[in-house]
Amino acid sequence: MFEIKGLCVKYDTIRVVHQVSLHIQKGELVALIGANGAGKTTILKTISGLIRAEEGSISFEGKNVKKMQSHQIVSRGIVHVPEGRQIFSKMTIEENLKLGAYLQKDKELINRNLERVFTLFPILKQRLYQVAGTLSGGEQQMLAIGRALLGNPRLLLLDEPSMGLSPLMTQQVFDVLRTLKEEGITMLLVEQNAYDALEISDRAYILEVGTITMEGKSSMLIEDPNVKKAYLGGA
Repeated sequence: MFEIKGLCVKYDTIRVVHQVSLHIQKGELVALIGANGAGKTTILKTISGLIRAEEGSISFEGKNVKKMQSHQIVSRGIVHVPEGRQIFSKMTIEENLKLGAYLQKDKELINRNLERVFTLFPILKQRLYQVAGTLSGGEQQMLAIGRALLGNPRLLLLDEPSMGLSPLMTQQVFDVLRTLKEEGITMLLVEQNAYDALEISDRAYILEVGTITMEGKSSMLIEDPNVKKAYLGGA
């Protein structure tokens, strides 16, 4: 369904992603794990068209999307939940959600997706007309995911959804990701919380200094001594 081959990305003259290749099958949840500065966010931004690749290919459902503009990529079904949430803080929850459906034309589909978001995040319905900037960090993350779901994603990119959240709110967010996985939504999850990411994902890639150093089934990687030492606190 989705494949990256030989991806290289530069910032100015410095290459930060080196020959990265990965693939995702339809319905899979794949995790991309690595330390700060490893290049995880850069890869997601490149997939979304926010950064241009120096080399390599990005294919989605048989189509090369590497040179497409961001809005064209979104219209094909690749939707990005960015690091730091990046909600529109001066707009209401309702306005934020509607912006997620900006490229959608089917009103019935929009309404179904909206009800689905309210089922996943009842608090958003309760506070529909509240200004988004007054929400807690966890509620803003719910809104960011909800806004993405209004785009009717066929591939959902999630960048550090647990960042800055309490353990309880982190658990709630991961519970929602489990639900989305059960519904068959294909996801690429970037996450520093390696244990939770490996627990929830089907497969994972380990990224170190812009290079994939390990890959495999998450159930195997979570037991790997090197992964335990580097990312799981030696547990």
